Amino acid sequence: MDITLTVNGATRTGSPEARTTLADFLRDDLNLTGTHLGCEHGVCGACTVIVDGRAVRSCLMLAVQAAGSEVTTIEGLGPDGGLGVLQQAMWDAHSFQCGFCTPGMVMQAAAFLSDHPDADEQQIREALSGNICRCTGYQSIIDGVLLAAERTRQALGGRVAAEPTRALLQTPSEERG
Repeated sequence: MDITLTVNGATRTGSPEARTTLADFLRDDLNLTGTHLGCEHGVCGACTVIVDGRAVRSCLMLAVQAAGSEVTTIEGLGPDGGLGVLQQAMWDAHSFQCGFCTPGMVMQAAAFLSDHPDADEQQIREALSGNICRCTGYQSIIDGVLLAAERTRQALGGRVAAEPTRALLQTPSEERG
């Protein structure tokens, strides 16, 4: 079956088998290997991507289910291959060690902040609780997400964006200028 979807702002087509997961389609057919596969049961969160504005476990969604959807992967968060606000803040906060959980954690955080730009530490902890990290103890991850939210609010002059995800996608230089 032929499918067409928008991935990271570009129209993409493919012919996945009916049983192909979105994660496998992204990695194998579209060569977007930033989406990691961990448990392949939807438990670890490493495969999290954003589909039509919602964080989803791409190992649990079939590629054909994403037909006509807008999908954002970790490769689509930073403009022109650079780091977006969220990614830079997590880098600055030393949020990760081995990096395996990074794409899923960042995508979950981006989706959450898009809906909750003024989230506090407890809300962020709850939002990320379904993503497993075996290295950091989570505090530095939470610190990075809080830093991204603060930087986004500062860039917007303290007001909440109508589309916070767009603000999170801006590079630090775009924030200032």
